[in-house]
Amino acid sequence: MSPKDDVATLRRAAGMPRLGEDGEGSVQVHQDPSSQIEGAKVFAVYGKGGIGKSTTSSNLSAAFSTLGHRVLQIGCDPKHDSTFTLTGKLQPTVIDILKDVDFHAEELRPEDFVATGYNGVQCVEAGGPPAGTGCGGYVVGQTVKLLKQHHMLEDTDVVIFDVLGDVVCGGFAAPLQHADRAVIVTANDFDSIYAMNRIIAAVQAKSKNYGVRLAGCIANRSKDTNEVDRYCDTVGFQRIAHMPDIDAIRRSRLKKKTLFEMPDEEDIVRARAEYIRLAEKLYAGTDPLAPAPLPDREIFELLGFD
Repeated sequence: MSPKDDVATLRRAAGMPRLGEDGEGSVQVHQDPSSQIEGAKVFAVYGKGGIGKSTTSSNLSAAFSTLGHRVLQIGCDPKHDSTFTLTGKLQPTVIDILKDVDFHAEELRPEDFVATGYNGVQCVEAGGPPAGTGCGGYVVGQTVKLLKQHHMLEDTDVVIFDVLGDVVCGGFAAPLQHADRAVIVTANDFDSIYAMNRIIAAVQAKSKNYGVRLAGCIANRSKDTNEVDRYCDTVGFQRIAHMPDIDAIRRSRLKKKTLFEMPDEEDIVRARAEYIRLAEKLYAGTDPLAPAPLPDREIFELLGFD
């Protein structure tokens, strides 16, 4: 047996995927079965940095709650601003709270790290390690472990992971280990679609070892959807919602509110209806999509500048 075969045998004995199964060159281990989220529908929201994932996640959480579902939103960004439109302020992060008690989780109560936001949405900010240190995947894992220890997932119908920026390492793909469906937020432009293509590749890699599948994409901050739709038609993906670029969304962020707390202006009512429609679609269950992401050169040929 060659040294390479020895390594492969040891990886399988340790419950680790073969190289290439969970991303080329991956050394990630399989998720501990005890950390699985059971009983709730779990969604992970991804997209290019600054594309509006937190706004989308928070309004989607509000929509799910409006439909009568018990919702938990977990922000996975060191900025810890995922839930501030739901709660009206920045919440402390799980990692900072754990540091305050020298990582003795047994000293914490749920109210120490879970805040109640609009319409009863439960809000958690996982945070992240200090810049240049640690791994975001560890933070996500510790947050889920803490929520399970305090039985916070037992009375939850929907869990939304709001994940920062592009998928650049296995750590920030960690929410995919828990999710049933991944949703990608994009705009009708090259950079956003390029990032979406990378995220699709990451989800496809994770889907070899975990139950996560792609639900589709949300066109956000976009008057048109022609480029998004052209990409989706090419790779076998699907746009499941369109949130136009309306000023009310910007104003809602400034007022630290979701669209569901804003005045009943025509464009706000229309946007709320789209979030409600999306929440109904996701909760009813979407077909698992398996698009084929494009090589970089082909993306440029499809959407690049003339």
